[in-house]
Amino acid sequence: MTPDPATAARLVDELVALMQLEPQGGDRFLAQSEDIGTPAVFGGQVLGQSLMAANLTVGADRPVHSMHAYFLLPGEHAPIEYSVDRVRDGRSFTTRHVVARQQERIIFEMSASFQTVDEGVEHQIDMPEVAGPEGLVSELDQRIALGDRLPEPWRSKAIEPHGIEYRRVQPDDLLAPVPRPASDSAIWMRAIAPLPDDPMVHRALLAYASDHGLLRAAMLPHGLSFMTGQVRPASLDHAMWFHRDFRFDDWLLYVLDSPSASGARGLCRGSIYTRDGRLVASTAQEGMLRIRALRKK
Repeated sequence: MTPDPATAARLVDELVALMQLEPQGGDRFLAQSEDIGTPAVFGGQVLGQSLMAANLTVGADRPVHSMHAYFLLPGEHAPIEYSVDRVRDGRSFTTRHVVARQQERIIFEMSASFQTVDEGVEHQIDMPEVAGPEGLVSELDQRIALGDRLPEPWRSKAIEPHGIEYRRVQPDDLLAPVPRPASDSAIWMRAIAPLPDDPMVHRALLAYASDHGLLRAAMLPHGLSFMTGQVRPASLDHAMWFHRDFRFDDWLLYVLDSPSASGARGLCRGSIYTRDGRLVASTAQEGMLRIRALRKK
Protein backbone atom coordinates (compact mmCIF):
# COMPACT_ATOMS: atom_id res chain seq x y z
CA MET A 1 0.00 0.00 0.00
CA THR A 2 1.66 3.20 -1.19
CA PRO A 3 0.35 6.39 0.47
CA ASP A 4 -0.76 9.26 -1.74
CA PRO A 5 1.92 11.93 -2.30
CA ALA A 6 0.54 14.30 0.34
CA THR A 7 0.43 11.57 2.98
CA ALA A 8 3.89 10.33 2.02
CA ALA A 9 5.32 13.85 2.35
CA ARG A 10 3.69 14.26 5.77
CA LEU A 11 5.07 10.94 7.03
CA VAL A 12 8.59 11.82 5.88
CA ASP A 13 8.31 15.31 7.39
CA GLU A 14 7.36 13.68 10.71
CA LEU A 15 10.39 11.42 10.50
CA VAL A 16 12.70 14.35 9.75
CA ALA A 17 11.16 16.27 12.66
CA LEU A 18 11.89 13.28 14.91
CA MET A 19 15.58 13.81 14.15
CA GLN A 20 15.43 17.49 15.14
CA LEU A 21 16.70 18.14 18.68
CA GLU A 22 15.88 21.05 20.97
CA PRO A 23 18.98 22.66 22.58
CA GLN A 24 18.89 22.68 26.37
CA GLY A 25 22.21 24.45 26.96
CA GLY A 26 25.63 23.01 27.77
CA ASP A 27 25.66 20.52 24.85
CA ARG A 28 22.43 18.95 26.07
CA PHE A 29 19.54 18.31 23.68
CA LEU A 30 15.96 17.09 24.01
CA ALA A 31 14.26 14.84 21.44
CA GLN A 32 10.79 13.41 21.11
CA SER A 33 9.92 9.73 20.66
CA GLU A 34 7.66 7.83 18.29
CA ASP A 35 5.71 4.67 19.07
CA ILE A 36 5.98 2.20 16.18
CA GLY A 37 4.31 -0.59 18.15
CA THR A 38 7.39 -2.02 19.85
CA PRO A 39 7.30 -2.49 23.67
CA ALA A 40 10.29 -0.14 24.10
CA VAL A 41 11.40 2.81 22.00
CA PHE A 42 12.80 1.69 18.63
CA GLY A 43 16.59 1.45 18.84
CA GLY A 44 17.05 3.02 15.42
CA GLN A 45 15.40 6.20 16.67
CA VAL A 46 17.98 6.54 19.44
CA LEU A 47 20.82 5.81 17.02
CA GLY A 48 19.69 8.55 14.64
CA GLN A 49 19.00 11.12 17.35
CA SER A 50 22.30 10.50 19.16
CA LEU A 51 24.14 10.98 15.88
CA MET A 52 22.31 14.28 15.34
CA ALA A 53 23.23 15.38 18.88
CA ALA A 54 26.92 14.67 18.31
CA ASN A 55 26.83 16.41 14.93
CA LEU A 56 25.41 19.58 16.47
CA THR A 57 28.75 20.05 18.25
CA VAL A 58 30.93 19.49 15.16
CA GLY A 59 31.63 21.72 12.16
CA ALA A 60 30.01 20.91 8.81
CA ASP A 61 33.48 20.36 7.28
CA ARG A 62 33.85 17.13 9.29
CA PRO A 63 31.23 14.52 8.35
CA VAL A 64 30.72 11.52 10.60
CA HIS A 65 32.55 8.36 9.51
CA SER A 66 31.77 5.95 12.37
CA MET A 67 29.65 5.38 15.45
CA HIS A 68 29.75 2.72 18.17
CA ALA A 69 26.79 2.42 20.53
CA TYR A 70 25.47 0.36 23.44
CA PHE A 71 21.82 -0.10 24.33
CA LEU A 72 21.85 -0.20 28.14
CA LEU A 73 18.19 -0.15 29.17
CA PRO A 74 14.86 -0.26 27.28
CA GLY A 75 13.68 3.25 26.49
CA GLU A 76 10.16 4.48 27.10
CA HIS A 77 7.92 6.14 24.51
CA ALA A 78 8.75 9.54 26.01
CA PRO A 79 11.18 12.43 25.43
CA ILE A 80 14.89 11.59 25.61
CA GLU A 81 17.70 13.89 26.75
CA TYR A 82 21.05 13.60 24.96
CA SER A 83 24.22 15.02 26.52
CA VAL A 84 27.38 15.34 24.44
CA ASP A 85 30.96 15.22 25.73
CA ARG A 86 33.47 16.89 23.41
CA VAL A 87 36.17 14.25 23.84
CA ARG A 88 38.67 15.46 21.24
CA ASP A 89 39.13 17.99 18.45
CA GLY A 90 42.18 17.03 16.42
CA ARG A 91 43.63 18.29 13.15
CA SER A 92 41.74 15.70 11.09
CA PHE A 93 39.50 13.81 13.51
CA THR A 94 36.89 14.83 16.06
CA THR A 95 35.49 12.50 18.72
CA ARG A 96 32.21 12.86 20.60
CA HIS A 97 30.60 10.78 23.35
CA VAL A 98 26.81 10.87 23.75
CA VAL A 99 24.70 9.67 26.68
CA ALA A 100 20.91 9.30 26.42
CA ARG A 101 18.79 9.65 29.55
CA GLN A 102 15.16 9.27 30.55
CA GLN A 103 14.24 10.37 34.08
CA GLU A 104 17.91 10.20 35.16
CA ARG A 105 18.21 6.63 33.81
CA ILE A 106 21.03 6.18 31.30
CA ILE A 107 19.48 4.06 28.56
CA PHE A 108 22.12 4.37 25.83
CA GLU A 109 25.63 5.60 25.10
CA MET A 110 27.47 6.20 21.85
CA SER A 111 30.86 7.37 20.60
CA ALA A 112 31.14 8.93 17.15
CA SER A 113 34.12 9.99 15.07
CA PHE A 114 34.13 12.77 12.48
CA GLN A 115 36.83 13.48 9.88
CA THR A 116 37.87 16.17 7.47
CA VAL A 117 37.28 15.23 3.81
CA ASP A 118 40.52 13.60 2.63
CA GLU A 119 41.67 11.62 -0.42
CA GLY A 120 43.36 8.21 -0.43
CA VAL A 121 43.19 4.69 -1.83
CA GLU A 122 39.77 3.31 -2.66
CA HIS A 123 38.22 -0.13 -3.04
CA GLN A 124 35.01 -1.93 -2.07
CA ILE A 125 33.39 -5.34 -2.25
CA ASP A 126 30.89 -5.69 -5.08
CA MET A 127 27.16 -5.50 -4.55
CA PRO A 128 25.54 -8.92 -4.99
CA GLU A 129 23.26 -9.44 -7.96
CA VAL A 130 19.71 -9.37 -6.63
CA ALA A 131 16.28 -8.39 -7.90
CA GLY A 132 15.58 -4.67 -7.89
CA PRO A 133 12.89 -3.15 -5.65
CA GLU A 134 10.31 -2.90 -8.45
CA GLY A 135 7.73 -5.63 -8.13
CA LEU A 136 8.76 -6.68 -4.62
CA VAL A 137 6.10 -6.59 -1.92
CA SER A 138 6.66 -4.12 0.91
CA GLU A 139 6.84 -5.40 4.47
CA LEU A 140 3.81 -3.23 5.27
CA ASP A 141 1.75 -4.96 2.59
CA GLN A 142 2.96 -8.34 3.87
CA ARG A 143 1.67 -7.53 7.35
CA ILE A 144 -1.64 -6.17 6.06
CA ALA A 145 -2.13 -9.33 3.96
CA LEU A 146 -1.96 -11.48 7.10
CA GLY A 147 -5.32 -10.09 8.22
CA ASP A 148 -6.62 -11.96 11.26
CA ARG A 149 -3.45 -14.09 11.34
CA LEU A 150 -1.50 -11.04 12.46
CA PRO A 151 -0.80 -11.41 16.20
CA GLU A 152 -2.76 -9.00 18.41
CA PRO A 153 0.21 -6.83 19.51
CA TRP A 154 0.95 -6.06 15.84
CA ARG A 155 -2.56 -5.16 14.67
CA SER A 156 -2.40 -1.39 15.14
CA LYS A 157 0.97 0.31 14.61
CA ALA A 158 2.40 -2.46 12.40
CA ILE A 159 -0.17 -1.88 9.66
CA GLU A 160 0.11 1.91 9.57
CA PRO A 161 2.09 3.59 6.76
CA HIS A 162 5.52 4.89 7.75
CA GLY A 163 8.01 7.35 6.30
CA ILE A 164 10.41 4.52 5.37
CA GLU A 165 9.52 1.64 3.08
CA TYR A 166 11.22 -1.77 3.31
CA ARG A 167 11.03 -4.48 0.65
CA ARG A 168 12.63 -7.85 1.31
CA VAL A 169 14.43 -9.37 -1.67
CA GLN A 170 13.58 -12.86 -0.36
CA PRO A 171 10.01 -12.46 0.96
CA ASP A 172 8.96 -15.26 3.29
CA ASP A 173 6.11 -16.13 5.64
CA LEU A 174 6.31 -13.59 8.47
CA LEU A 175 4.80 -16.10 10.90
CA ALA A 176 6.43 -19.35 9.74
CA PRO A 177 9.65 -18.61 7.84
CA VAL A 178 11.47 -21.52 6.24
CA PRO A 179 15.01 -21.96 7.64
CA ARG A 180 17.69 -20.82 5.23
CA PRO A 181 21.36 -19.74 5.36
CA ALA A 182 22.23 -16.78 7.58
CA SER A 183 23.74 -15.04 4.56
CA ASP A 184 20.53 -15.16 2.53
CA SER A 185 18.93 -11.82 3.42
CA ALA A 186 18.67 -8.43 1.74
CA ILE A 187 16.27 -5.51 2.02
CA TRP A 188 15.62 -2.52 -0.25
CA MET A 189 14.78 0.61 1.74
CA ARG A 190 14.17 4.31 1.20
CA ALA A 191 12.26 7.34 2.49
CA ILE A 192 8.94 7.45 0.63
CA ALA A 193 9.15 11.19 -0.21
CA PRO A 194 11.97 13.66 -0.93
CA LEU A 195 14.23 14.61 1.98
CA PRO A 196 16.02 17.90 2.67
CA ASP A 197 19.44 18.24 1.05
CA ASP A 198 21.26 18.28 4.43
CA PRO A 199 23.59 15.20 4.28
CA MET A 200 23.36 14.79 8.07
CA VAL A 201 19.62 14.18 7.85
CA HIS A 202 20.28 11.36 5.37
CA ARG A 203 22.97 9.83 7.62
CA ALA A 204 20.77 10.04 10.71
CA LEU A 205 17.84 8.40 8.92
CA LEU A 206 20.10 5.67 7.55
CA ALA A 207 21.28 5.03 11.11
CA TYR A 208 17.60 4.85 12.08
CA ALA A 209 16.80 2.36 9.32
CA SER A 210 19.94 0.28 9.88
CA ASP A 211 18.42 -1.18 13.07
CA HIS A 212 15.53 -2.61 11.04
CA GLY A 213 15.89 -6.27 10.07
CA LEU A 214 19.53 -6.55 11.13
CA LEU A 215 19.04 -8.91 14.08
CA ARG A 216 16.66 -11.02 12.01
CA ALA A 217 19.67 -12.37 10.07
CA ALA A 218 20.63 -14.44 13.14
CA MET A 219 17.17 -16.02 13.20
CA LEU A 220 17.10 -17.18 9.56
CA PRO A 221 18.87 -20.55 10.03
CA HIS A 222 16.43 -21.44 12.80
CA GLY A 223 13.13 -20.52 11.13
CA LEU A 224 12.27 -18.08 13.92
CA SER A 225 10.09 -14.98 13.69
CA PHE A 226 9.75 -11.91 15.91
CA MET A 227 6.03 -11.80 15.23
CA THR A 228 5.17 -15.16 16.81
CA GLY A 229 6.50 -14.33 20.26
CA GLN A 230 8.93 -17.26 20.12
CA VAL A 231 11.93 -15.01 20.60
CA ARG A 232 12.70 -12.38 23.20
CA PRO A 233 15.03 -10.06 21.25
CA ALA A 234 17.01 -7.00 22.29
CA SER A 235 19.75 -5.04 20.55
CA LEU A 236 22.88 -4.94 22.73
CA ASP A 237 25.23 -2.81 20.65
CA HIS A 238 25.42 -1.26 17.20
CA ALA A 239 28.34 -0.07 15.09
CA MET A 240 28.16 1.81 11.82
CA TRP A 241 30.69 3.14 9.33
CA PHE A 242 29.87 5.69 6.62
CA HIS A 243 32.01 5.25 3.49
CA ARG A 244 30.52 7.40 0.71
CA ASP A 245 27.81 10.00 0.12
CA PHE A 246 24.26 8.87 -0.63
CA ARG A 247 20.65 9.98 -0.54
CA PHE A 248 18.17 8.08 1.59
CA ASP A 249 15.25 9.12 -0.60
CA ASP A 250 16.74 6.88 -3.31
CA TRP A 251 16.61 3.09 -3.00
CA LEU A 252 19.41 1.53 -0.95
CA LEU A 253 20.12 -2.21 -0.69
CA TYR A 254 20.83 -3.57 2.79
CA VAL A 255 22.68 -6.90 2.49
CA LEU A 256 22.71 -8.86 5.78
CA ASP A 257 24.40 -11.89 7.26
CA SER A 258 25.03 -13.49 10.65
CA PRO A 259 28.41 -15.22 11.10
CA SER A 260 27.63 -16.59 14.57
CA ALA A 261 25.00 -17.13 17.25
CA SER A 262 25.82 -18.50 20.71
CA GLY A 263 25.23 -17.79 24.39
CA ALA A 264 21.72 -16.41 23.64
CA ARG A 265 23.36 -13.75 21.43
CA GLY A 266 23.50 -13.33 17.66
CA LEU A 267 26.09 -11.33 15.73
CA CYS A 268 24.82 -9.69 12.54
CA ARG A 269 26.48 -7.57 9.83
CA GLY A 270 25.21 -5.39 7.05
CA SER A 271 26.49 -3.73 3.87
CA ILE A 272 24.49 -0.87 2.34
CA TYR A 273 24.68 -0.08 -1.38
CA THR A 274 23.20 2.47 -3.76
CA ARG A 275 21.35 1.19 -6.82
CA ASP A 276 24.45 1.73 -8.97
CA GLY A 277 26.52 -0.51 -6.67
CA ARG A 278 28.44 1.95 -4.48
CA LEU A 279 29.05 0.68 -0.93
CA VAL A 280 28.00 3.64 1.24
CA ALA A 281 27.88 2.18 4.76
CA SER A 282 28.53 -0.92 6.85
CA THR A 283 26.94 -2.07 10.10
CA ALA A 284 27.44 -4.65 12.84
CA GLN A 285 25.23 -5.51 15.76
CA GLU A 286 25.07 -8.11 18.50
CA GLY A 287 21.65 -8.80 19.96
CA MET A 288 20.11 -10.95 22.64
CA LEU A 289 18.03 -13.82 21.27
CA ARG A 290 16.31 -15.79 24.02
CA ILE A 291 13.91 -18.53 23.01
CA ARG A 292 10.95 -18.26 25.33
CA ALA A 293 10.26 -22.02 25.40
CA LEU A 294 13.77 -22.61 26.73
CA ARG A 295 13.73 -19.99 29.45
CA LYS A 296 14.25 -21.30 32.96
CA LYS A 297 11.38 -20.97 35.43
